Amino acid sequence: MSKCEQCIVREFSSLKALNKEELLKIADCKSSYIIKKGEPIFEEGENVNGIFCVRDGVCKLSKLSANGKDQIIKLVSKGELLGQRSMISDEPANLSAIALEDMEVCFIPKSEIMPLFNQNNAFSMNVMRAICGDLKEADDHVVDMAQKTVRERLAETLLHLQDTFGTHEDGSLKTQLTREEIGSMIGTATESCIRLLSDFNKSGLIELKGKKIFLKDIKGLKREAE
Repeated sequence: MSKCEQCIVREFSSLKALNKEELLKIADCKSSYIIKKGEPIFEEGENVNGIFCVRDGVCKLSKLSANGKDQIIKLVSKGELLGQRSMISDEPANLSAIALEDMEVCFIPKSEIMPLFNQNNAFSMNVMRAICGDLKEADDHVVDMAQKTVRERLAETLLHLQDTFGTHEDGSLKTQLTREEIGSMIGTATESCIRLLSDFNKSGLIELKGKKIFLKDIKGLKREAE
């Protein structure tokens, strides 16, 4: 894996505020990992003691509810950082991060990152903005779950997956989620998610081919999401 100062991925995260000397220091202490699909980067309740930079791939951030159901909070892709909040608050991870596809991640120890908050104001502000952005997303998610129907949430989620993660050459959604995972994202049972996807397919909003999902009527989906 490349050195931090040569890595284009850092331009999409809080690390872009670090100067060359700081990046060289981080490069000397970071550890790089390949995380296979389905494996955890870290789990809820674990002491992370640093941050992970996603070099490639997509993972889900999820929380286990009291009844043992996995609730997906957010999807994280290339260029984002993981573990910032628990590192700063000095608390165990509140969420689990599980790879949805094979991933490349770099781990930077807390002992090397924390001094940069005092040395580089731009970096500390970038981290705070990222955490505030996560809080805003969480607020919006709570409102959606309370006020939108499951049908509206499904349409909104499908549009978000295409807008954020793109499509394959054949036009199918690039981030391939199981029906259970989509149900978890929109807060409904897997069976209900399957029925709704079938309804969307019959009405021409989407096309289903095995595990692949194609969005066929964007305007129609936007109307459903409103």
